[in-house]
Amino acid sequence: MRRNLLLLSVPVALCLLLTGCGNTLIHSVPAQGDVPVSLSMTDDPPQGVDVLFFQVSLTAATLTSSSSSTSVSLLSGNTPIQIDVTELQALSAFLSTADLTAGTTYSSLSLTFANPELVIYNSADTSLGSSCTVGSICELAPSFDGSTTVNFTASPFPVTMTESSPLGFLVDFHLNKVIQPDLSVNLGAANGITIGELPSMPQHPQFGSVTGEVESVDASNNDFTILTAWGRTFTIDTTSSTTFDNFPTSACSTAGIGCVANGQVVQVQVADVAKHAILTASQVSYVQAGGTQTVEGTILDILPLPTPAGVEVVQMLMHRTPGTSGDVPLGGLATVTFVNGAAYSIDNNGFTIPAGLTFTSTSDVYPGQTVSVAIDQGTLKKGGGGNWGSGWGPPSTVSFSSNSIALEPTQVSGMITALDSTNQSFTLSFNLPGFIPFPNLPKSLSFDVMTTSQTTYQGFTPESFDGLSTQQFASVNGWLFAPATTGPPQIAAQSVVSHQNGWF
Repeated sequence: MRRNLLLLSVPVALCLLLTGCGNTLIHSVPAQGDVPVSLSMTDDPPQGVDVLFFQVSLTAATLTSSSSSTSVSLLSGNTPIQIDVTELQALSAFLSTADLTAGTTYSSLSLTFANPELVIYNSADTSLGSSCTVGSICELAPSFDGSTTVNFTASPFPVTMTESSPLGFLVDFHLNKVIQPDLSVNLGAANGITIGELPSMPQHPQFGSVTGEVESVDASNNDFTILTAWGRTFTIDTTSSTTFDNFPTSACSTAGIGCVANGQVVQVQVADVAKHAILTASQVSYVQAGGTQTVEGTILDILPLPTPAGVEVVQMLMHRTPGTSGDVPLGGLATVTFVNGAAYSIDNNGFTIPAGLTFTSTSDVYPGQTVSVAIDQGTLKKGGGGNWGSGWGPPSTVSFSSNSIALEPTQVSGMITALDSTNQSFTLSFNLPGFIPFPNLPKSLSFDVMTTSQTTYQGFTPESFDGLSTQQFASVNGWLFAPATTGPPQIAAQSVVSHQNGWF
């Protein structure tokens, strides 16, 4: 039983982007003034895992100087940040930024974690404990074995703060090493957490994205402020290059800063970081209006229940609520009724979906899709489950109905098994149980990945479709569509990320 669990490798990459550090490790000529230091996170997922949800709180991120041994926090007010690392296979999440003094050399970085939460699908041939039976979805709050803090002192440290090009650090968090035979989490396990330098890739959104509720708008200066779910406020600066996507016509007729209003929830793609928590946005995407509540998650199954025409009931694993509301248990299961007459849409974020791919009705709903669903007022009901401490048990459950369903990008990882250069598409295959197990689908599944001129590539040589080859491991971030009458499910790829070493 435990051996099967230990094969479930979920590497997680923590990307520490130190804006102002140079491209070499130490600079002898310090610059003057404060240097903004930012913190982002991404995930480098494994092949063939049963992990549905892994959340952990980052409670401290501390740099220690070489000369005085003094420490500085990268988390404003030392506010913990809850991170759903299973959402970061092909994306990066911007976490925090701090202003440090230029010219200071730092010799080490320490990261402290707390409150791990694990939700899995048990595909083993035996039960886990007394409560997690074969074929069931189970939750565990594993305990820490030993220290909750990991320290990095070797290369790429030491680093000196300068006002030059950014330097990033990539910290890989490998669950197959960190999870122990007794199901505890040991951050100090050999090769459990490693660090390396993040390549400089200005053509990619290095700093990731951040979602928050708009607190104020200064249209005259083309900026606004947002409040994140973990209580951090950022000032978002927009430029003539910033795009504004998915804003309804009721909010504005022309895309621009005038679309942004207090109370809205928006997602910001961070292009640059300046002093005093000022972020430059390359893209601002509308998520929801003020006073509404939505939940984003993955459809695990379409429940075979008798329903009226136009009505469908699905089981969804809840990953996040875009706003600051804590009414739904993240990592829990939701039974969602898509009501008759519900509005179906694609949250395309400025990406042009290839012709023929639609999401307009219940017939287009498919397991594995990531969707954002609005909770109809007065329909949210809480069930049981959850809070099992160090033992296994069913996750928390809720139920509600929704009259608005938006298709969001799904992240899928596997091996490239075929290429079609004529149509600029490829086949991505993996064996289930996979990153998201679908009990009602075949145990071996492939996806037809469609790319366009808007698709970005990372880690390939060259960084284009021509850099792809078979037998490469990759993660795809894109919109998942139900298969046609014949053939596999299709994905319109927004980004494709290579994993050169084969680690998922």
